[in-house]
Amino acid sequence: MSDMFLSARSGLEQLLLPGNYGIHTNKPGVVIALRTDLALASVMVRKGKIEDLRLRVHDGFGLMLPLTAQRVDSGILSFTWAGPGQWLAATSGKTPVSFEAELRDLLSGLASAMNQSDGRCIIRVSGPKARDVMAKGIPIDLDPRVFGPGDTALTLAGHINVHLWQVDAAPTYEFAVFRSFAASFSEWFLAASAAFGLSVVVADNAPRPSAPAPRPNGASGR
Repeated sequence: MSDMFLSARSGLEQLLLPGNYGIHTNKPGVVIALRTDLALASVMVRKGKIEDLRLRVHDGFGLMLPLTAQRVDSGILSFTWAGPGQWLAATSGKTPVSFEAELRDLLSGLASAMNQSDGRCIIRVSGPKARDVMAKGIPIDLDPRVFGPGDTALTLAGHINVHLWQVDAAPTYEFAVFRSFAASFSEWFLAASAAFGLSVVVADNAPRPSAPAPRPNGASGR
């Protein structure tokens, strides 16, 4: 499986190589993509400022910070609950430096904001068998009756700490993984998906990595 991973200056852009893995099928059960179009920042409220912070974020971005394990999304900006008084902010419309500066300026006196773009990667998962794969290593109930769009959890995936949220009812999920564990997470996910067929694709708005070298005998996957 090590041929999935290439060295890159950031360690993220060429982490997953596009292709089909696992069993050969015309319609893979799982699709995975590494998102490289996002700027990420952690937001931590200052003591006694939670309601003031929520109003400031609403006035500035039109979003109300969730107080429980939820995610709010405007389309280009999101805030995902990351524990009491903490959120992971993400946007596809700004550079990491400018996003952190914007948050620091807007939330001055109410919260701390710190760039997380180099420390975490976001991996998007979808497909009709996505829940089946995740059930192999994620110890929470992902049944749509109890975990749906907008829900989030700080949990484990194959013994790796992850921040998980559901994007839509398709279902589509995203994982925030610390960069130092991203290769291990991807190895686990590839192995868990093999029986259903896995397609690694390039995420929307993400730079396209180099194509993998041709495999012997014309094989298209693992």
